[in-house]
Amino acid sequence: MSVLEKAARTPRTARTATARPAVTRAPRVTDEHGRRVRPAELVLRYALLLAVLALTVGPFLWQLSTSLKGPTEDIFSSPPKFLPGHPTLHNYTRVAHTIPVWDYALNSLKVAAASVVTNCAGSALAGYALARLRYRGRKAATLVFVLAMLVPVEGIIIAQFTTMRELGLNNTLIGVVLPGAVAAMNVLLMRNAFRNLPYEIEEAAYVDGANVWQRFCRIALPAVKGTLAVVAIFAFMGAWDDFLWPLVVLSDPDRFTLTIGLNYLHGTFANDERLVAAGTVIAVAPLIALFACLQRYFFRGVGEGAVKG
Repeated sequence: MSVLEKAARTPRTARTATARPAVTRAPRVTDEHGRRVRPAELVLRYALLLAVLALTVGPFLWQLSTSLKGPTEDIFSSPPKFLPGHPTLHNYTRVAHTIPVWDYALNSLKVAAASVVTNCAGSALAGYALARLRYRGRKAATLVFVLAMLVPVEGIIIAQFTTMRELGLNNTLIGVVLPGAVAAMNVLLMRNAFRNLPYEIEEAAYVDGANVWQRFCRIALPAVKGTLAVVAIFAFMGAWDDFLWPLVVLSDPDRFTLTIGLNYLHGTFANDERLVAAGTVIAVAPLIALFACLQRYFFRGVGEGAVKG
């Protein structure tokens, strides 16, 4: 059979389908509700995101750029130069020679690590008691933690200092850790995370003979690992960045934390912005590293421990 006879016997629809190439449509951009997003609205959203990114990340990038600039580069030029012409790490070496920055960083690390341990342990225990145990006065205890969040630190700092002095913990790192050992916000986060767990799982464990500690350690706690990561990040950031309380309770320079040490650096060499920028990068780098390691658990934990009405 010739080619012309085969083409004549082929249906018209089949010939049309084989002759015309498939038309591909551009993918539609939709929001979380499945509605189509118009191009103008999409451009506006990305513009707002870029503006927020510039406001939040821009100052840190500028400090990083300033810390890498050499002494011959003008950091106040107009228009400003964002990228250093000849990057150097000499400013970080100068920071270490000017103040004992690594000793201060070690003190801050001790305080932050102790704060993470105490907040994770104390907030988990208190949150489980408020969410899962039934006893008289549970609502009043929850209200106390809510009211504790409304009290500013400056209003109770004199009472805290007097307490640490009476306990003999003045001018010690334990005195720095103790007032923030268990934060009220972290307790409420853990409470809401435990409340989201189904009661049927614990009831089944109770029928099998599990006591309160077994239900807490083997069932409830493994289910809220994300919220524990959130508590750990908040506790580490709060202890690492704290400035006012360590400044009040510490008087020995050997026990200073990094924030106090960098304040001395800024006060003594206020005109050398490169030195101040290098110290700022040293202080922020551990926070970035911690969040990079725990970001997966952080975003999952925000949903677990969200405060709900």
